[in-house]
Amino acid sequence: MTSHRPLRAKALSGSERLDAATRLLQAARVAEPVGGVWEAADPQWWSRRPRPSDDVPTTFWFSGAEPVAGVLLTAEQDDAWQCDPVVTRGSPADPADVWDRALAEARAAAGEGAVEVPVADDDVVGRAQAARLGLVAGHGDDTGWLELAGALPVAELPVAAVAEGYRLSSREHLSGRHHLALRNGPDVADGLTATLLYDPALDLVALAPDGSVAGYALLWPDPVTGVALVEPVRVEEAHQRRGLARAVLAHGLALAAVRGLARAKVSWSSQAAGGLYTGLGFVPTSTTTWFRG
Repeated sequence: MTSHRPLRAKALSGSERLDAATRLLQAARVAEPVGGVWEAADPQWWSRRPRPSDDVPTTFWFSGAEPVAGVLLTAEQDDAWQCDPVVTRGSPADPADVWDRALAEARAAAGEGAVEVPVADDDVVGRAQAARLGLVAGHGDDTGWLELAGALPVAELPVAAVAEGYRLSSREHLSGRHHLALRNGPDVADGLTATLLYDPALDLVALAPDGSVAGYALLWPDPVTGVALVEPVRVEEAHQRRGLARAVLAHGLALAAVRGLARAKVSWSSQAAGGLYTGLGFVPTSTTTWFRG
């Protein structure tokens, strides 16, 4: 008969919560190669700018020094609060207790705002808890994985050709205002560099002939799980239909392979984005439904 250490519950916020969420999601990914919804890099990406949820304490359960369950809470721009009850495989934490605590903390923080809980469609336990708590299924998205062993060799930055007149570079070789500042605030560079998994060499941009940023893709390498998370990807409207997204991503995936990452992961919610990723070799493996309470 297997015995577990007594669980210790602790309310965390700010950098303490981010650290616990990182370790919890890394443990969850090691236990389940393609299960769950999030990577450790996801809450680090969410932390790129201040949010009302940063200082809201949420509960984590520890067995010894290691987190085995926890509540992730992220305030979005549209007044929706994303709530993620996370329980690692084999955890002694009771999923019902974790979900009850998660929804209570989310609803208290959100007030009149909506609460959204993403659940993978193959997560039998999570879907049962969502049904028990009366959550209503909403929109969905897809997730795909790519084995990086066959990635193409990579050319040296920052002179790699992309499309005629364009070139590829990275934040490692660029100075000045960060290209994500327009949509993520002036302090986004500080927010990214303060995280554990951000690598400026994998923060890639496609530069237009006039030197402006035409598109970008950011890959987050996790040495603990061997996963490179792709988030975000964008090509500005004036530069679309030139193959820039594909070129930047292909280059980033090759760089990730060179760094010893085993797999890459990306999620999408549109047919066009799905076509881009599957065209690069990502294999759709799961869908996620966003439940609202």
